Amino acid sequence: MSKKAILEVDGKRYEFPVLIGTENEIAIDIKALRGVTNGITTLDPGFKNTSSCESAITFLDGEKGILRYRGYSIEELADKSDFLEVAYLLIFGELPTEEQKLKFHRDIQKTSLVDEDIKKILDGFPKSAHPMGVLSALTSALTAFNPKSVNVESEEDMYRAICKILGKFPVLVAWAYRKEEGLPLAYGDNSLGYVENFIKMMFELPNEEYKMNPVVVDALDKLLILHADHEQNCSTSTVRVVGSSHAGLFASISAGISALWGPLHGGANQAVIEMLEAIKEDGGDYQKYIAKAKDKNDPFRLMGFGHRVYKNFDPRANIIKVAAEEVLADLGIDDPVLDIARGLAKEALSDEYFKSRNLYPNVDFYSGIIYRALGIPVPMFTAMFALGRLPGWIAQWKEMRLRKEPISRPRQLYIGETLRPFKSFEER
Repeated sequence: MSKKAILEVDGKRYEFPVLIGTENEIAIDIKALRGVTNGITTLDPGFKNTSSCESAITFLDGEKGILRYRGYSIEELADKSDFLEVAYLLIFGELPTEEQKLKFHRDIQKTSLVDEDIKKILDGFPKSAHPMGVLSALTSALTAFNPKSVNVESEEDMYRAICKILGKFPVLVAWAYRKEEGLPLAYGDNSLGYVENFIKMMFELPNEEYKMNPVVVDALDKLLILHADHEQNCSTSTVRVVGSSHAGLFASISAGISALWGPLHGGANQAVIEMLEAIKEDGGDYQKYIAKAKDKNDPFRLMGFGHRVYKNFDPRANIIKVAAEEVLADLGIDDPVLDIARGLAKEALSDEYFKSRNLYPNVDFYSGIIYRALGIPVPMFTAMFALGRLPGWIAQWKEMRLRKEPISRPRQLYIGETLRPFKSFEER
């Protein structure tokens, strides 16, 4: 017998179905609420208690520190897979065969060239423009060069659009970086893997041969995997909301980039480095800031510790911590800011105050360290996050369109003025 939830308002009882997900999550189906109750709605600011959709892409259990893509644990994917393989998994539902992966990579490479006129748009931005603003604008501009809307009923059309955005987006990220750095724009090298090609586009100088560092490639590959999807977060929900109006893939992802730009979402790793810089400017005594964080009367809080969703530990942090240590050891960087980061992490992992509150370093803490070690400027951190999140956005948009989900249209609880007569200037 199926379960029912009972709602009682003013003595009237209403029944609603109770749905159970494959991981035994429970949701009350209230899509008929307004109709059967003559206008009653729920109030849930930020949708913290509302499932906006049914999805088969990512499972996240914040209490137990679990993250899985299509049923595969994030730990196993980071250890045994690579970013392109994970992108295929998220978008198409299964891990690719060797042949499917090779074809996918070739098809992405075929569509990776960006129209030369995009450079004219890029030239219109000052060097001081934030890379996320540039990236959002250029991604949106891709619609002008690909005006035909995607026929979601056609697997071929859908596949072609997916390959296009996966091919062109790394170029746009690299161009946003090189614009800020005053470097000539670079094109890809189809002899390289997906991540290796991106790294070369970012860092190659015109007057010397670029030498690939396998430690850096491995660390960045893992970071992109860890950021590839994270259930219905702000930017992913934005992609689905915009896509629900049947806006195209490029436009929907451009909207997701803008949502990710916010400091409460994708800007967390930037906030980590800014905090570390501030500690350095104050003399570098991180013990002082550990004490400030423990003082309930002090507004200071450590950035990159704890997580809004993970109430125990961030499973991604355990993975990327090792990669961060490998990068720092391999590059042999002497940086007081990174020394402060190491000290803070060591103290927090051993201090009972932080352990008892599950305030462990999260993925943003370690990703900021890696990006700084690679010489990536702070404003580019969120753009790097966007590159990692791209396959998740694509998968979520594709799922939403194929499921024929209705246009997103939340309700509100009106708390403004009731009807009142218009007043002339003399009466105001």
